[in-house]
Amino acid sequence: MAPDISIEKVVVGDIEIAYQVLGRGEPLMTIPGLSATMDMWSPRFLENMSDKFEIILFDNRGMGETTAGTKDFFIDRFADDTAGLMDALGIQKAHVLGWSMGGDVALSFAVRHPEKLDRLIIYAGDCGGTQRVLTDEVMRELEMLANPDLNPVEYFPILFPQYWMESHPDFWKDFVNITETASPENIKKQCDAYINWEGVYDQLPSINRPALIITGTEDISTPPENAPILAERIPGSWLVRIEGAGHGLMYQYPDELAKIIIDFVELSKEKPSDSTE
Repeated sequence: MAPDISIEKVVVGDIEIAYQVLGRGEPLMTIPGLSATMDMWSPRFLENMSDKFEIILFDNRGMGETTAGTKDFFIDRFADDTAGLMDALGIQKAHVLGWSMGGDVALSFAVRHPEKLDRLIIYAGDCGGTQRVLTDEVMRELEMLANPDLNPVEYFPILFPQYWMESHPDFWKDFVNITETASPENIKKQCDAYINWEGVYDQLPSINRPALIITGTEDISTPPENAPILAERIPGSWLVRIEGAGHGLMYQYPDELAKIIIDFVELSKEKPSDSTE
């Protein structure tokens, strides 16, 4: 989570959502990935964007300091939770950034709440359903995440290419501020919600807001083949492939990623979006 910024809580439906706000500018909702909490966003990445956006960080249902509520876990429900948080904070329209499973939630949000969406940014997300690309390695990772005895060190190969970790031996120090946790039970519920999501492949052409699709070429958690599926289906979307980046590219290339997002938001206001790589 952002240092020196208090955690606030607000009731949204059957849950109490924990959130933080930093920066100033146009609102940017950030939806974390599977098992992730709001303190997993790269601090440097956030700092680079805080002069341009009012960044709303929050924990998904059942993660970190957000309660699990009484309802079942579904990707679409997470999207509705995000919309409810916006309503509770008096935000009528926002840019939405989703990472990993959070990208899936952001896509559901774009389909279910188009009136609340300004710009859509999907980082390492997929369309869900039978059209997304899943590998045996991804399925093994999902099983690993639900393991209550998981050592955080075991998580690093999921996020970063091996050669990059070897060439950046002190990279782990960026993770010292991660203090939030989630129960194995709630992580398992999230995993099931992700696997069982029917997806939005058929609805993607209906998204009429500017969209940016970002993938790392070495991402083993969300295979990069998922990115062009989204880019080809969402009209006028931008596709950016970051060479050598893994699932944790916001830690590998925080400056570059922030600049790409800022440029996208600014340039998409000046002219119609063109699909790019």
